[in-house]
Amino acid sequence: MKRKMSLEQAVAAFAGFMVLLSVVLTYFVHPLFVWLTVFVGVNLFQQSFTGFCPATIILKKAFSLETEAEIARELRR
Repeated sequence: MKRKMSLEQAVAAFAGFMVLLSVVLTYFVHPLFVWLTVFVGVNLFQQSFTGFCPATIILKKAFSLETEAEIARELRR
């Protein structure tokens, strides 16, 4: 059975992609793109305390992703 990507994995992948993108943009385009890295880091930090992450809402609606708990419930059936 093929394993689905969970919402949590998608958020981590998106954050990693954004950090790498900001590093490339900072190096090749303009040094002020470093602020994109700062924004992603601050967002990840606040999400760890509040549980609120705008990317989670967007990814869930756009790609109909399920959380780890929802996937586990489906597998138990």
